[in-house]
Amino acid sequence: MKDKMIQILVTDPLSDAGISVLENAKIKVVVDSNANKQDLLKIVPEIDGWIIRSGTIIDKDLIHAAKKLQVIGRAGVGVDNIDLPAATQKGIIVMNTPDVNTVSAAEHTIGIMLSLARNISIANQRLNSGKWDRNNLVGTELRNKTIGIVGLGKIGREVMTRCLSFGMRVIGCDPYITDNIFSSDDVRLTDLDTLTKESDFISVHVPKLDSTNNLFDLERIKLMKSTSMIINVARGGIINEQDLAFAVKEGIIAGAAVDVFVNEPIEKDHPFINIDNILITPHLGASTKEAKEGVSVTICELVRDYLINNKLSSALNIPITDMNILKQIQPHLLLSERMGIIQGQLAQGAIEKVKVNVQGPFDDFKPFMLAFIKGLLNDRIPDRVNFINAELLAKERGIVIEYGANNEEGSYANLISTSVIFDNKERLLDGSVFDGNQLRLVNILGYDMDINPTGHLLFVNNEDVPGVIGKVGTLLGQHKINIGAYILSDSEKMDEAFAVIRLGSEVPSSVIELLIQIPEILSVQQINC
Repeated sequence: MKDKMIQILVTDPLSDAGISVLENAKIKVVVDSNANKQDLLKIVPEIDGWIIRSGTIIDKDLIHAAKKLQVIGRAGVGVDNIDLPAATQKGIIVMNTPDVNTVSAAEHTIGIMLSLARNISIANQRLNSGKWDRNNLVGTELRNKTIGIVGLGKIGREVMTRCLSFGMRVIGCDPYITDNIFSSDDVRLTDLDTLTKESDFISVHVPKLDSTNNLFDLERIKLMKSTSMIINVARGGIINEQDLAFAVKEGIIAGAAVDVFVNEPIEKDHPFINIDNILITPHLGASTKEAKEGVSVTICELVRDYLINNKLSSALNIPITDMNILKQIQPHLLLSERMGIIQGQLAQGAIEKVKVNVQGPFDDFKPFMLAFIKGLLNDRIPDRVNFINAELLAKERGIVIEYGANNEEGSYANLISTSVIFDNKERLLDGSVFDGNQLRLVNILGYDMDINPTGHLLFVNNEDVPGVIGKVGTLLGQHKINIGAYILSDSEKMDEAFAVIRLGSEVPSSVIELLIQIPEILSVQQINC
């Protein structure tokens, strides 16, 4: 944990339980939900973390101004209000809580679809104005109707499950899923045009991307049945607002229910205002007590764990999309990073080339390389490098990177082998994870070892003659430096020995100089990891 107090800015409403997670961790929480951009530009240079919902826009200017910012936490799913490329380029982790509000969003979808189908909102308005307009408010059943679900992620699947319980036929469109994921009894997968033409109801559940912006414009809306209706509880802008208003007013389609908008809150002259067959709600998809509490607590826990313990269990802008896999390989990522830290301290000159080879039951080897590079550059680019930007920063420094699988059978179930070349010298370091989470260095500079890569270490190379251990121990003792362990490894050279000394504290440079002056000592390298 850092000595300085961590500061987190909160600019959208969070539950008290979420705020308490941060405060209980001795984190300073700055809450300001009314700050404009100019105010934020003055605040953000001092913050380490920033937690938002959908109401705050974090653009490139704010990211550039946030000199210390390490993590942005989005309490919710969508991050189109965050300049993700700018954050990634600067090495800022962006986290969200994609699963917490899933049920709330799905239930809201069903709720407004039912309200739309049965004219509930219009009926309420007219009855409150004194009109008993029963004959003009004939609705339609959901049973035996076809719903087209655009995007079959977690929310889309929850909507699918609920629609099936109504006796609806479900067709889906999602370019990122394969046909064998769903039973044909549950959903028929098809292309977007076919879905648009065949559906009685269309529910949109895709992220806001360049490819989904104005996904439903007037041209596509005209493909829909005149009796059909469309629902959007995803992100504003996926359905073109002007085109949708025109289509409903002109009777091209029967109606729409919309919970999200391009600009929020909407203006009084928004094109959806006062159109009977367009039901609008003010971004209520995740607005349940359960969801608000859940996303608040979850994002605060994630941000806290990252800032205090460097524990990363959820992030959008990293090359691992499967968080289950991330959890499985996290010890190996930590080992890779520790090995990078050690290699970075061993490499005194300009690094020319890095090799990372991995042996073990892993499908993707790049995360190990990124973690290693992050550690390697840790002392060279303090407070800037992480495994998001590590590869880019290394290449900017002319470092050639090679990584992949080590297919040679060895003595270890998993093995991470690293090589760093600098000043035409190559330094080798191998590590392995034992029993699921026990980190070990198993080869250091060509010497077989068994070392936990943590704490204060001395790498000592000396002539293989009697008395060296005693001289080293005596000198360190004279300077009140406690030795935790003195681990020897014989060299293939009969006249040399290599030792790793675990210490209770860092060794002053003056003591290192005295150690080097011992006649039998060939080299001493202090390692802090």
